[in-house]
Amino acid sequence: MLPYVTPDRPGCRARRLPLYRVDGARQTDPSGARGAAMPTTVTSDDRPTATALRQQEREVLSAVGCGLGDEEIAAALAVPEDTVAEHLARILAKLGLRDRAAAIVHAFDCGLVAPGQGPRPARPASRTVAVPVAGATPALRVSLLGPLRAWRDGHVLDLGHQRQQTVLAVLALGLGRPLTRRELLDDVWGLEQPAANVVPVYVYRLRKALGDGGGPAPVIEHGPRGYRLAPGAVDVDVARVEELVAGIGEAERADDPAEAVRLCSRVLELFRGEPLAGLPGPLAELERLRLTERRIAVVRRKARWQLRLGRDAEAIAELFALSAEHPLNEPSAAMLMRALQRDGRQAEALAVFERARRSLSDDLGVAPSRVLRRAHQMILRGDEAGPDLGPA
Repeated sequence: MLPYVTPDRPGCRARRLPLYRVDGARQTDPSGARGAAMPTTVTSDDRPTATALRQQEREVLSAVGCGLGDEEIAAALAVPEDTVAEHLARILAKLGLRDRAAAIVHAFDCGLVAPGQGPRPARPASRTVAVPVAGATPALRVSLLGPLRAWRDGHVLDLGHQRQQTVLAVLALGLGRPLTRRELLDDVWGLEQPAANVVPVYVYRLRKALGDGGGPAPVIEHGPRGYRLAPGAVDVDVARVEELVAGIGEAERADDPAEAVRLCSRVLELFRGEPLAGLPGPLAELERLRLTERRIAVVRRKARWQLRLGRDAEAIAELFALSAEHPLNEPSAAMLMRALQRDGRQAEALAVFERARRSLSDDLGVAPSRVLRRAHQMILRGDEAGPDLGPA
């Protein structure tokens, strides 16, 4: 169990918080018990805390604390803008907050935003992963879409202990952008940081592990602005995801559903499990959430285009698997309900709503959101679902 410390601010007292791995929309403690709430803060009054929030609601609150608008948050989390507004309304209601300004104060008080840094771009949005330079495929491959793995010329590399692996993961996520020692310490250790001289030690060990002799073309570069993975020297799967997602957008704009489905499948094949599984640190935790949401969004896009192609059975199978993996994800459940209705399976669609309603009530103590209620009402009214699952 890895401790983090919340800042000592009015309304919150500093304490060690156990970090739990995120498994979809639920949390899992290291012993494997499902459904455990991830502690986020401790307050001195009786006001509800961020522990009452769902996974994506915590992400939205953190982004609000960083000063981002709804459009920026939607882009960073790969969700519709109205979904962000809906999450924020639920956050204010759950935490008993008056408005957005109160939410920003709460995010700072409870350690979701580090004090002294102020409003800033969300890390996922600001650290665009650089696409490797065109040419021969790099001999070194790094995969973040599952447990961290690295290969050189097809041979698996020993990357050392978890903190050292996290340093490599942070460098891979910031490919092409130099990171200072302070940024690496913040991203890997958070508020409980070792001495700054530990960074060059870990970089030295990683260079050895990666077979990087530090010659004229080193894999890990060091300059006046910090450390980075040399552009074009490493094939990072997250960079390939971004390339493919851009291609999906082009296929959608060209109204080419077959190509969109093909590219979605290629994205999903890159995921080997929970992104950055088991790696500690604030950035790894945030990226784990972001990449999980990225995958969910791609599954939904794929299913939508499969339905456009008349491949309803394939789309429904994908959505059933997604809903089983993320039972608290309401947009996925709503999409499955409408797909089942379109396929003439109204009773199954209503059963999906009932399961989602029970899960939300039992696990979170909340009622279904407008997204799920609207899908339910459309099915009860018998509204025909069009090819995009909207009203025909």
